[in-house]
Amino acid sequence: MTAQIINGKAISDQIREEVKAETAKLKQQGIVPGLAVVLVGEDPASKVYVGSKEKACQQLGFYSEVHRLGADTSEEELLSLIDRLNNQTTIHGILVQLPLPKHINEKAVIDAISVDKDVDGFHPQSVGNLVIGDDSLLPCTPAGVIELIKRSGTDIAGKHAVVIGRSNIVGKPVASLLLRENATVTITHSRTTNLQEIAKQADILVAAIGKPEAIDSSYVKPGAVVIDVGINRLADKKLVGDVNYEDCLETAGAITPVPGGVGPMTITMLMQNTLKAAKKAHGIGV
Repeated sequence: MTAQIINGKAISDQIREEVKAETAKLKQQGIVPGLAVVLVGEDPASKVYVGSKEKACQQLGFYSEVHRLGADTSEEELLSLIDRLNNQTTIHGILVQLPLPKHINEKAVIDAISVDKDVDGFHPQSVGNLVIGDDSLLPCTPAGVIELIKRSGTDIAGKHAVVIGRSNIVGKPVASLLLRENATVTITHSRTTNLQEIAKQADILVAAIGKPEAIDSSYVKPGAVVIDVGINRLADKKLVGDVNYEDCLETAGAITPVPGGVGPMTITMLMQNTLKAAKKAHGIGV
C-alpha cells in the first residue's frame, strides 16, 4: 500500500487563497498588511528566500519593503533600522533574514524586533507565549507542519508524535504545537540511545535533523504520518530531505516529499502571520 503523498504546494496554495481573500476585505477598510524584510550581505540562499517573500507579498496584495544592506553594515545601523520599522505604522511584520554576518549579534537583533511584529516567531516572548499557550505569532515552519498534518486529514489529538531534532527553529516549537493539539509528544535527538525504537512507535513522525535521507523505513511504524522538514543538497545537486522518501513510501500512511512538502508552507505561514499582525494592530479579532 503506497502512502498518501501530502502535497505541500496544494495546501500552501489553499491557505494563500484564504489570506488573499481576507486581505481584500481588509483593504476595503483601508488596511493593507505590510511586511518588511531585511537582508544583510550577499548570502545566495538568503537572496533567493527574500525574492520569494517579495513575490508572495505582491501576489497577496500586501505592502512590502525590502531593505538590502551591505555585509559591512554595523550592528548599530541594523538595530537603528529595526527601531524605525518597529515604529512604522504601515509595517505589521518585520523579518530579518538569517544567518547574519559574524560581527552582528543575532540574539540582539531578534530581541530588538517588536513582539507584535515578530512574524518569524523567534522573539523570546513569542517563544514563551507558544510554550504556555498564549496567543502569539507562531514560527513559520512548525506552524506549516501542523497545517500539513491537519489539512491532509489526520486528527492529531491522542496520537503519539515523535519529533527527531531539538533545534529552536523547528524541533522544540513543533513539539510544543503538537502538544497544544493534544498529541502525546516525544522529542528525540542525536544523543537518544534507542532512536529507531522510539521513532517506530510514532503515529506522527517529524524529522528535522539536517542529515540527508537518515531516516529510512526501519524508523517508521506502518501507517504513520511522516513529515520531512529537512532540505539537503547532495553532491549531484539533487535536493533530498532527512527521510529516505522512496524507502518509506510503502511503509508510511502519509508522507511529505522534498521538494514540495514542508518547503512551500514556510513563506505561506509568514504571510498568514503578517495578516494576523495587521488585524491585531487594528484591533480586529483574529
